[in-house]
Amino acid sequence: MHAFSRLIFGFLTALAGAQLALWLHLPLPWLLGPLLLTAVCSARGWPISGHTLFRNAGQWCIGTSLGLYFTPAMLGVIAVNIPAIAAAVLFALLLGALGAAAYYRFGGVDFQTAWFASAIGGASEMANLAVHYKAHVEQVVSAHSLRVLLVVVIIPFAYQFLGVHGMDDGGTFGKNPAVYGGGLLALVAWTGLFGWLFKRLGWTNPWVFGPLLATIILTAQNIHLSAIPPAVQYLGQLFIGWSLGSKFTPGFFKRAPRFLTTVTLTTLAGLLLTTAAAWALSRATQLPYPAVLLGMAPGGIAEMTITAKVLHLSVPLVTVFHVCRMVCVLLSTGPLYRLLVRRMRTSKPA
Repeated sequence: MHAFSRLIFGFLTALAGAQLALWLHLPLPWLLGPLLLTAVCSARGWPISGHTLFRNAGQWCIGTSLGLYFTPAMLGVIAVNIPAIAAAVLFALLLGALGAAAYYRFGGVDFQTAWFASAIGGASEMANLAVHYKAHVEQVVSAHSLRVLLVVVIIPFAYQFLGVHGMDDGGTFGKNPAVYGGGLLALVAWTGLFGWLFKRLGWTNPWVFGPLLATIILTAQNIHLSAIPPAVQYLGQLFIGWSLGSKFTPGFFKRAPRFLTTVTLTTLAGLLLTTAAAWALSRATQLPYPAVLLGMAPGGIAEMTITAKVLHLSVPLVTVFHVCRMVCVLLSTGPLYRLLVRRMRTSKPA
């Protein structure tokens, strides 16, 4: 099938997944519908692969939409909760270390593969580190893809089952929902410039963090160019779901079954630990438990912040939790690995 035809077929499949999810009243239909249907089709060998342009567009939409929540009033709330954010980052590092021990002990992989496969960071960033440290890249990527899939499916369904839904649409803290045509074009240009710059600099998740920073700069100064129209937000969620679903290629679950089984069980155990840790942190800080759990959940930044946004659950706080975790994990995973390897070598008997 021609490349353009595959893109059209993939987009229509993702759109069909969204419509089916809407009909079934699934949570996050524009994210989970495309994700689940394209994952099934991709695993069966159907030509539904997307293009990085669509993934980038989806990430741009998420980053820009999130930045609109960072009003001066909300920044004040975030500043007060810096200790809670730091505690969540430390928990993520501990959870990654426990995952590495489980992968190494039960997954049948070497230590470097286990370490980079378990770090609670982005799949592409951990894959780059895996290449540098000579780990098995395919297993690292598959572990992160499966972990994110499990978390993205389990938490929204659990929240829907329990009836969890907040009232935080940002209006309380001054978020402006108005859409202006000219302002929207200016916002696209401004945020697109930052995304391009982050990409040129080789920084992580450039099309999330670049537009996010660009929008925060404006919103923190009470400069409102435009909100993002709902239709564009739905399309961005569809692109994210389509991109994640297309990672599950034919034979994905048949490759290294012992390792993937370990990833599944470890992820489920990690979710239970996160549930308990989030409850403790919520009690200690008086922050809303559903938002803290979303902020600490070992899922991807785009998927978890979409969940917070759709359910109106302290979007800026959840975003900051994930951004800080992403940055800290990315900066510390390599140095911590080198430190552990040196200690393991020196602890061996001569």
